[in-house]
Amino acid sequence: MVDDTRTKLLDAAGAIFAEEGYRAATVREISSRAGVNLALVNYHFGDKEQLYSAAVSHAASCCRDRVPLPVWTVGTSPRVKLRDFIHMFLQRVAVDHEPAWHGQLIMREMVMPTRACEEFVKSIVQPTSELLREILDELLPTSIPERNHQLIAMSIVGQILHYWSARPVIERLLGADEFRALDVDTLCDHITSFSLAAIDQFVAADQAPPAVSTDRRRSPRREMTRGGKS
Repeated sequence: MVDDTRTKLLDAAGAIFAEEGYRAATVREISSRAGVNLALVNYHFGDKEQLYSAAVSHAASCCRDRVPLPVWTVGTSPRVKLRDFIHMFLQRVAVDHEPAWHGQLIMREMVMPTRACEEFVKSIVQPTSELLREILDELLPTSIPERNHQLIAMSIVGQILHYWSARPVIERLLGADEFRALDVDTLCDHITSFSLAAIDQFVAADQAPPAVSTDRRRSPRREMTRGGKS
């Protein structure tokens, strides 16, 4: 009964927080939708802020457990790993899952972060980021600066998140039928190919020999000779 009440409160709170945001949502509205006594919110969660943090944490955990990070056997190509990583990430953010409030609340927290964002980053974002970093370490030479590693990682993630955050705009821009054709495999192939092409350019530029200057400046002595003076 205790666990059932807590689950009811989390489900009701998560949906309301996703719809209205933290400030607009009220504990009274949450308890009413959950069908439980108002006092049970404080009993299980302490206050509204802790309830909100629990809802964000629950949504993130469900996302992580639904689509876990990929694991590979020894010797797997880093290019294959990158594609698997992108496919996993798209499964998390570009596919509709139920309940819908999980994804909606996480997106709201990313756009308008609260104190709950710190725990979300620590438990979900950081392990995901570290895995991508390990893949890029295999793909990029050590001579490429740390900042470039970070920028490449953010560019890859940015492509993936674009199809989540800009979904309403993309759907209206392309039309419903064309948007539906952008399934996970199609997006994964494109983002992987695009990202690997950019990475290959970084590697090629890093390994290219230094350019030889063709600017042969005349010496003062030669200039004097051309002028007829020795």
